[in-house]
Amino acid sequence: MKKIGLLWLGMISIAIAQSNRVNTYQTIGWYNLFATVKVSEKNSIHAEYQFRRDEWITNWQQSLLRIGYNHNFSKRVQLRLGAVWIETFPYSDIPINALGKDFTDLRTFQQVTIQDEFSYLTLSHRFMLEQRWVGRYSSPDLEQEDDYQYLNRIRYMARVQVPFSKKSKEKFTYFAAYDEVFIGFGNQIGENIFDQNRLGLMIGRKFNNHVRVEMGYLNQIVQLGREINGFNSFQHNHGLILNTFLDF
Repeated sequence: MKKIGLLWLGMISIAIAQSNRVNTYQTIGWYNLFATVKVSEKNSIHAEYQFRRDEWITNWQQSLLRIGYNHNFSKRVQLRLGAVWIETFPYSDIPINALGKDFTDLRTFQQVTIQDEFSYLTLSHRFMLEQRWVGRYSSPDLEQEDDYQYLNRIRYMARVQVPFSKKSKEKFTYFAAYDEVFIGFGNQIGENIFDQNRLGLMIGRKFNNHVRVEMGYLNQIVQLGREINGFNSFQHNHGLILNTFLDF
């Protein structure tokens, strides 16, 4: 009887937690270009642009430009320092901005990637620390942000990549999966420390040492930093992701 009682309590707790949420669902498409230019044996320049769309490709979700400087301590460990410029648009029935306006998100970041190879399997861990300046409006009548709120966030991503064939390491097709969690911290984190989670499942093709393309399924869960009528608000975004990597 005790076990049955505990089971019921657990089910009631889950139901209460779910009832305290407001959920919205969007279909998205992320079309991304990544480029790396080697400048010395251990150093390179990174640049990327991410064309993020709502309703597959119809409307804007986000526009993201990121640049960085890489230093490879070894074949396993890479450090990247850089900056990001993001424009977020008022997609979804409950936009991220409370006034339903687009806003700018300016960032600096520090990133460490650790990569291990086990036979033909590649496992990587990425740790990122972000300093963000997020635009906000003091009045709904304004057309441009007049203030920026400072936020801190840490991110961790685990990724695994497995080739379908073991014949070549220079040209092959592979399966890749990753999960990344975003956690806010500091005095201005808002309603919660959990920010979002991303899950990706992809099929990729390495054509040579300079060009690689991958495409697959993306699932993004975003928790807004404010309550909606006393309820926590979650965005459930899922759809297509297409990545193109160029190495020079």
